[in-house]
Amino acid sequence: MRQTPLLIVAAVALCGALAWYLTDSRVDGAGAVAGTGLGGQGLATAGMSSAAAAGGTGGLVGSAAQQARQAQLALWQGRYERAEQVYASYRDATRYPHESRPIAEHPDQVRPFAPIAEENTLRKANGEAVKSVRLRTTQERVFLSGAETVRFTIEATDSTGRLLPLVVTSAAAQSLPESSVPVNLIRSGVAFTDDGTGADDVAGDNRYSARLSPSQQGFASFSGTIRLLAQVNVQGEDGVVHFDVIYSPDVPATWAGVREALENGSLNFYLKANVMRPGRYVASARVDDANGQPFALLQFNNEVAAGAREFRLTLFGALVRDKNPVFPLQLRDIEGYLLIPDAFPDRAMMARQAGVVHRSGVYGQDRFSAAEWSSEERERYLAEYAKDAETARLEVDKLQGR
Repeated sequence: MRQTPLLIVAAVALCGALAWYLTDSRVDGAGAVAGTGLGGQGLATAGMSSAAAAGGTGGLVGSAAQQARQAQLALWQGRYERAEQVYASYRDATRYPHESRPIAEHPDQVRPFAPIAEENTLRKANGEAVKSVRLRTTQERVFLSGAETVRFTIEATDSTGRLLPLVVTSAAAQSLPESSVPVNLIRSGVAFTDDGTGADDVAGDNRYSARLSPSQQGFASFSGTIRLLAQVNVQGEDGVVHFDVIYSPDVPATWAGVREALENGSLNFYLKANVMRPGRYVASARVDDANGQPFALLQFNNEVAAGAREFRLTLFGALVRDKNPVFPLQLRDIEGYLLIPDAFPDRAMMARQAGVVHRSGVYGQDRFSAAEWSSEERERYLAEYAKDAETARLEVDKLQGR
């Protein structure tokens, strides 16, 4: 499970180079003179015919052999260049460990807590589209647990983007069964308002807002999908909007602060946690420099025992040396959850830690290691790619008479 991000990064970096490399796999000794437009037998026949026409064979046979040798040399030079490119691409893609990466590789993770926004055509209860009306919706999150809440908004526009008057005639949240086994459904009304109170920010702006609090609205013992259905009316047209969230009533662990330590040429952030449920925890955080410029995504994925524990997030030394961020660094937007395999929901969420959670000390660049990341897998792949390059280089040397 921990190797998957590394393989994805390497595959993205290598796919172009490998595709180029494999195009030569169809070329063998018989087709090495493809640049002449003739196969081996065709070249020999052409040579013999030309020799007969010229009344001699010596010079033409020598010319054909020279052309074949040059074609072979060009073939192996191309293979050598491509093998070198594959080696360099993989080396560069795996310079840092998968749990400490430039955030530019994960643009969707820069602002993980931004509301999820969608825009769709208004649809009636029977599914028929009202093409002249579009609905814009947002929801704060998909996964939540314990006492967490989620905010929703709805607004309507015409095809030009102009806001239209909207009325939410009714709305309710309901549990969705995940199996065919009969279960009691849970249903709770939800109030959408546009009066500037509660979940609504601005009164009378034609954006209706509501907040769902599962633990306080009858879902405290429910685990699974909760669907919110809102009946709306826009310019006399009735329609339906739905939102889905995945809720777990249990909070598996709580956060208890952050400490940092410069160790082995890297900066480690230790997320303190009180763990109630042992198991595999996944956590992530973003690192900005002192100017608020995002530059790193840090991740944790490991088995954790119950009790007072620490989740280590490593900011790799070579990444700091390469990106040269302005200190102090800012650790922000931390999220974590307990992974629950073979179950739905497949995770139990810890509380979000939004915004800047910790500011680092100030460290000089010389205190960070410039060494590349190393692992058994990485060294094995590098050795294989280096072997491919060396094989091609030796063939080039041989054809050049070295």
